[in-house]
Amino acid sequence: MHERTSVAELASELKRELSRYSPGEKLPSSRTLVERHRVSPVTVSRALAQLTAEGLVVTRPGAGAYRALPRATDGPPPGDTSWQEIALSAESAADQVPRSVDAAGVLVTLAAPPPGVTEFNGGYLPAALRPEQALAAALARAGRRPGAWGRPPTDGLPELRAWFARGVGGPVTAADVLVTAGGQSALTCALRALAPPGAPVLVESPTYPGMLAIARAAGLRPVPVPVDADGVRPELLADAFRATGARVFVCQPLFHNPTGTVLSAPRRPEVLRIARAAGAFVVEDDFARRLVHEDAGPLPAPLAAEDPDGVVVHVSSLTKITSPSLRVGVLAARGPVLERLRAIHVVDNFFVPRPLQEAALELVGAPAWTRHLRSVAGELRSRREAMAAALRLRLPELSLPYIPAGGFHLWTRLPDGADESAFVAAALRAGVAVAPGRPYYCAEPPAGYVRLSFAGVTGASEIAEGVRRLRTAADETLG
Repeated sequence: MHERTSVAELASELKRELSRYSPGEKLPSSRTLVERHRVSPVTVSRALAQLTAEGLVVTRPGAGAYRALPRATDGPPPGDTSWQEIALSAESAADQVPRSVDAAGVLVTLAAPPPGVTEFNGGYLPAALRPEQALAAALARAGRRPGAWGRPPTDGLPELRAWFARGVGGPVTAADVLVTAGGQSALTCALRALAPPGAPVLVESPTYPGMLAIARAAGLRPVPVPVDADGVRPELLADAFRATGARVFVCQPLFHNPTGTVLSAPRRPEVLRIARAAGAFVVEDDFARRLVHEDAGPLPAPLAAEDPDGVVVHVSSLTKITSPSLRVGVLAARGPVLERLRAIHVVDNFFVPRPLQEAALELVGAPAWTRHLRSVAGELRSRREAMAAALRLRLPELSLPYIPAGGFHLWTRLPDGADESAFVAAALRAGVAVAPGRPYYCAEPPAGYVRLSFAGVTGASEIAEGVRRLRTAADETLG
C-alpha cells in the first residue's frame, strides 16, 4: 500500500473516532495507535499532522495529542475581496496579449489521486523506483562537506556545471551552463529571456502543458507547429516562422511529451537551419534523456551538441530520474544570450541551494548512480510493454500511434467523435486517473486523446487492473 494511502485511511479512521472524546480530552498515545491500527510511526505522525492542519486535533510537545476545542463562531466579519477581480483582470492599453495563469494541465500530473484510484496520470517515478537510499546517503555526505551550507556561486557549483556540460557534449563547456531549480524553472527563465510580452512563440503541437502555462503567464502567444512520427515537421516550422515573425521555437526532440516521438536524423539539421535563417532560438527541452528504456538503442546527441552558432538553448534536469524533490536542472547556452539568461536566473532565484547541488554531485558520482539508471531503464521497458499489451487486448478501440522507447507514458487516440471529457470523468468513477489530451494543445485538437502514464503505479499487476477499469469507462462512453 502506498504511504499516502495509509495516511489518508488512518486520518479518516481517527476522524470517526474523535466523537468518543470530549473537547480537550487526550487521544491515545502514538505507540497505542501504531499497535491498534498496525501502521508505522511515520504514518501515525502524518495522520495526526493532517488532523492538526484541519483544526480537529491539537498537539502539545511531550504531552501528546488532544481533541481540539470548538472554534469560536463570533469573529470579525469576513472582508470584501471582490475588488480583486477587477485588479487581476485589468490590462493596460499597451498589453497585446493578456496574461493568464492556468495551472490545470500541470496539476493533473502533480495532484495525488484519491485512495484506491490507479494513478495513470503521474509524472514522476514512484517511491519503489526512486534511488531513495542513495539520495539519503548523498545528502548526508553533502551536508558534511566544508562550506556545504554557505552561499554557492550564482551560476552553480563548477563541478556540477562540468558534469552537465559533458552530458550535452559538442561545443558546450562548463562555462556555458547555469544550474537551475529544475527543468520548469529553466524553461521559465528561457522564455522570459528570449521573448518580450506579446510576442509569438512556436511550440510543437501537441506539447507539454507546463510549457504552455509558462508562455501564457509571461504574456506570450503560443503558436502550434504539428508533429508526426518523426517529430516536428520542418516545412510547417518554416511556414510558422515566416507567418508570425517568431524568434523562439520550443521543442522536445527526444521522447517528446506527450507523443513519445524522436526527432528523426534528417530533420535535426533542418530544424537548426530553419531557426538560424529566421534569426530565432531553439529551446531544447531534453527532459527525458535519462528515462531511456532498456531496448532503445543508441540515442541521438542533444541538438545543442550539433549547434556551432548558439541557436540552441538547452534545458535538462535530474528531477525526473531521481525524485520530485531533487529540483536540480540546467540551462546551457552560448553567446550573448547566456548573460541575459544569467541575469534573469539571478533575479528570480539568486541561486540553487548549495546542499541540493552538493547532494546531486554526490549522487551522480556514486557507483549506485549507474545501477539506478540501468534498473529504471529495465523497469520502464517492462511497464511500457505491459500497458501496451493490456490496451491492445482490452481496449482495441484506443489507437496507439507510437510506442516510445523512452519516457513515462503512452499517447492514445480515442475513436472519432468520442467525448474526451466524458471518458476522463468515467475513468475516474471507475477508479483510474488519466490525463486528458486537450491541455496539450494550444489550438483546437484534431481528435480526443488521453495520456496514460505507467510510471506512478506499483507494477504490471496494477497496470492490468487499471486497464480493466478503463474498459468499464470505455463501455460507458465509447460504445
